[in-house]
Amino acid sequence: MTQIGLISDTHSYLEPKIYTHFANCHQIWHAGDIGSISVADKLQQFKPLKAVFGNIDNYEIRQCYKEFLHFEVEGIKVLMTHIGGYPNKYAPKAYNEIVKYKPNLFICGHSHILKIMYDNTHNMLCINPGAIGQQGFHFVRTMIKFQIDKTDIRNLEIIELSKK
Repeated sequence: MTQIGLISDTHSYLEPKIYTHFANCHQIWHAGDIGSISVADKLQQFKPLKAVFGNIDNYEIRQCYKEFLHFEVEGIKVLMTHIGGYPNKYAPKAYNEIVKYKPNLFICGHSHILKIMYDNTHNMLCINPGAIGQQGFHFVRTMIKFQIDKTDIRNLEIIELSKK
């Protein structure tokens, strides 16, 4: 079983409560708009990090992280990107990757709106963890924890933090 901590849209701000909430996580996944390489470095020092760059990320971050990340955890195929959309409204580049890679789990960020939906057409769970940073129009900062156990995604927990 693998415990995942999922965040997006830090915009250069590393929320201190990540260290408490993700203490038992095996990995942290960041769905883009990291903001500064120091945020990624601190997360990587804390737990193994899988991340993609977002639209606000500079050259330095784009040198370290890709726009699309394909990987497998236990029996789950994962596709992660920043600008992805959601079922029936995917961004065109994300849709092409979904069709090509056929993931079981699609992770994206960008909207600053937490959204968890199942896409019956593509047989995959879609998760956007919302935004954990202080910049943006969101009023509640959010992050997610969940477990992958072979081919099951379970114990999904939404963590809401106070307004920015």
